[in-house]
Amino acid sequence: MQFRPRQRRSAPSVIIISLIDVLMVVLIFLVVSTTFKDRLPAIDLALPDSRTQDLTVAGDGPLTIQIKAKPPHWEINGKVVTTFEMERIFRARATEKPEVTLIIQSDKAAPFGAVVTARDTARVAGITNVSAQVKLPAER
Repeated sequence: MQFRPRQRRSAPSVIIISLIDVLMVVLIFLVVSTTFKDRLPAIDLALPDSRTQDLTVAGDGPLTIQIKAKPPHWEINGKVVTTFEMERIFRARATEKPEVTLIIQSDKAAPFGAVVTARDTARVAGITNVSAQVKLPAER
């Protein structure tokens, strides 16, 4: 028994224009309200500028080592050194001036192991203030 006549329902209509307007407002709100952060480096390095390639082993200035991409990797004062010579120079300079700064100038393609060896040798010799410079003065 049906007392009421059955009415045919129309398909629900979604007004797509107003939906797009609402989505655009939400998108603009999200873009404006998002805080933008600068990328922070993973390692905090002090990168000094060097005007000359004069590398002094003795004196009041910082101790500078260059690390090349091809072997032999290490150079101090234009002279190729081994790890033993590097440690001897580092120890002599650390005893002469305990607060000496070591600047590592590394080629972009230099092996990371050579940089780690230089830092480790400096730490063993007692040099704690180490900074890095990534381009050699001759290549600027």
